[in-house]
Amino acid sequence: MRFSGPDRKIIGVLFVLAVTQVIGWGTVSLPAIIGRQVAADLGMNIEAVFAGTSILCVIMGLWAPVLAKGFMRFGARRVMMAGAVLAAPGFVLLSVSTGPVLYFAAWVILGTAGSATLTTAAYIMLNEIAGRNAKSAIGALMLITGLSSSIFWPTTAFLSEVIGWRGVCLAYAGMMVLVCLPFYFFGLPRRASPGEAVSPSEPAIGQTTIARKGTFALIVTAIALNAFVTFGFSAVLIELLQAEGLPTSQAIAFGSMLGVIQVCARGLDFVGGGRWDGITTGLVAGIGLPVAMLLLIVGDGTYWTIAGFILIYGLGSGALAVSRATIPLVFYDKAEFAKATSRIALPLNLISAASPPILISLLTQSGSHVLLGLATLCSCGALLSLFLLSRRRPSVDAIVLQNAYRASKNPFG
Repeated sequence: MRFSGPDRKIIGVLFVLAVTQVIGWGTVSLPAIIGRQVAADLGMNIEAVFAGTSILCVIMGLWAPVLAKGFMRFGARRVMMAGAVLAAPGFVLLSVSTGPVLYFAAWVILGTAGSATLTTAAYIMLNEIAGRNAKSAIGALMLITGLSSSIFWPTTAFLSEVIGWRGVCLAYAGMMVLVCLPFYFFGLPRRASPGEAVSPSEPAIGQTTIARKGTFALIVTAIALNAFVTFGFSAVLIELLQAEGLPTSQAIAFGSMLGVIQVCARGLDFVGGGRWDGITTGLVAGIGLPVAMLLLIVGDGTYWTIAGFILIYGLGSGALAVSRATIPLVFYDKAEFAKATSRIALPLNLISAASPPILISLLTQSGSHVLLGLATLCSCGALLSLFLLSRRRPSVDAIVLQNAYRASKNPFG
């Protein structure tokens, strides 16, 4: 992908979003490192401590449709600034927690802040700048954001040894105010017209000619089914590989390869992303998931089938992460993208929170083949939804008509 002409302004915004997204996701992943310290200090079991991140996902999803109006009215920059301010007291409350009540209350605040700053907000910001050309920028952002755990897990481990887990929380509260907030304030462009939106009295061309009736349901179905598999597998992969017969050390070794492969897949999509849209990415990558599941089912735990599963699943799931983020760009313009993306975030975050316990329960009670069979069905369902979406792509004439209509309504915009 190349940035040239007007697109060069995206580079500065990408830098700001890359730094703040890595910080945002890296800081809320702290239970992965300090979870046992927190559990011992607060008298909670480790499962309850890790439930904080599930609460984060659920709260982010519940707030997403509500914040859609804020994104459309005030723009992503203002909403993200408010989220950074709100995240600070969330980390402070986490640092002074003495039991489950304050601990979970802190995650509710962090989830609220996250809905205003993480992922969805960043995509809306890029869409405000680049419109349908934001796909490559989103791919680049995802490529960098994938490194958040690689950066912040060792950072959190080091800080916890020096200042304790409560000090880590306070340090991250300061980071929200002293790093993220100034980055948003000075680094993100102000929207020329904060109230810019399609007037309710105007015909909703974006809903009738660009996104036909039923399209949104297909988008949500494809994204939800795919997310159920990929988010769940990210939590149960090591247990799954052990159930396939690998000892713990080898399961961790194979599992550690997955993140690298997924980042490589995102990189490949980033390099060639200008040649295809999110639906095409999803169709090509989506074929790999059921193939990977079937390979593991029939492979009887041999090394070559497990290696093949990791490779095929890693490439497919990595590219599908980009597809999930960019499919709405195919159907929605700037005026509708924020609303559509925020509505999608609700089921996506709820699925993210629900899939790990469901899949681990299936794995422990029914075995790996039942889990893999369900994952295969979900992957095939997502693939079918993507195929139906591919037949609903808006024509070039429809897009031109919509742009001409909006230009006629705002000739100086």
